[in-house]
Amino acid sequence: MHEAALREYLARGGNLIDTSANYGDGRAELMAGNILKEFSEDKAIVVTKGGYIQGQNMALALKHKFPDVVEYGEGIWHSIHPDFLETQVRRSAQRLRLNTIDVYLLHNPEYYLEDAAHHGSVTEKHHREFYRRIGEAFRFLEAKVAAGEIRWYGISSNNFGNPQSDPPQSDTTMTSITRCWEAAEAVSAQHHFRVVQLPLNLHESGGALEANNAGQTALEFCREKNIGVLINRPLNAITSGRMVRLADFVKPGESPGGRDGLRAALAPLRLLEQELREQFDIPLLYSTPGGIAEYAEFMVPQITSVAHWEQAFHPYLIQPIEKWAVECQQLYGDREEWRNWWQRFTAMFPAVLDQLARQIAASQQGASDKVREQLYLAGYPENGASLSQMALSLLTHLDGVSSVLVGMRRPEYVIDAFGAVELARCDARSILARFRDTKP
Repeated sequence: MHEAALREYLARGGNLIDTSANYGDGRAELMAGNILKEFSEDKAIVVTKGGYIQGQNMALALKHKFPDVVEYGEGIWHSIHPDFLETQVRRSAQRLRLNTIDVYLLHNPEYYLEDAAHHGSVTEKHHREFYRRIGEAFRFLEAKVAAGEIRWYGISSNNFGNPQSDPPQSDTTMTSITRCWEAAEAVSAQHHFRVVQLPLNLHESGGALEANNAGQTALEFCREKNIGVLINRPLNAITSGRMVRLADFVKPGESPGGRDGLRAALAPLRLLEQELREQFDIPLLYSTPGGIAEYAEFMVPQITSVAHWEQAFHPYLIQPIEKWAVECQQLYGDREEWRNWWQRFTAMFPAVLDQLARQIAASQQGASDKVREQLYLAGYPENGASLSQMALSLLTHLDGVSSVLVGMRRPEYVIDAFGAVELARCDARSILARFRDTKP
């Protein structure tokens, strides 16, 4: 589905692709590289990122013992040390099939500060070390520019829009674009630090409204210094400690589906499992008469959001199915009826998962309607656009924003997103400020 969406995006004139070494443990870069090889090199600007140590990179780090590794948690380490970045730039270029990466970003280097916060308080000493590490990474990246391996570099940080403490930099994990700029200036007066990436959406508006860079917001500072700004998570907002999707999930007048819709979505799976049990006498997963379908009918109503579903479906649904399939293969692998049944199951199950995700999403339409109402109260013009188009359009109209990045897993997401650029310009910053201060 991701490949189809990317092809739709490129066909419609999309010309910037944002990815990372840790998206799908390198698979996202591989997919982008496989598609881009079909086009000329100037078809799209390619942005990728490095810093995370997970999956393949964890095995690499355990073998090579890189310096300055932040062991943040089990299975998630981080490093921006030049020795580690050397491996990352090379591997990303190979996966993307590029001789020169257009933009290379340090991916969430604030893990160093977050780790310090978890172990006590963050002090100016921590910040000095943090920006020293950034400076060394910038020095390495400047060398890569000189070698023709990258064109520009920068930082992707979730903390660029965080509030500034008083006094500045004390007991905060905020990433200061001002201090990153100073680190680049110390490397070279002709440095190539020209891109930052940060989250910005209706509920997380610090990048546009928080004056945390010597009296300027992140967008204002970047505009003054001619730094390109890429916005991520425009539709996935964190508010009150949970993820909210800023989108419509059902068309006007449609019913969310409820319990009947869930049963209908699971009906093909239920029939297939019934066949396995009754015709072939093979026990179902969870040793229940209803198997996977019965468990999913119990599980889905417990899911509170799309983000919750994305966190839960793999450990609580996919992994048990995989374990059960291995056991069945050991016991029944010589039976043709099992092999044929499993082939039909694997062909059908992705569509069932998609329907379950849509059911969960539809149950959130009430929350989306409240966000739309709050937007109108904040002064956004009523124009009949989808909520996602309204949220995207608002960000594209902010002064200082270069590009708004949208995760597009389906072609219909691409079509919806492109509709946002056709909406009339509005006073985006004022609306965003009033939205922050307006009660729904």
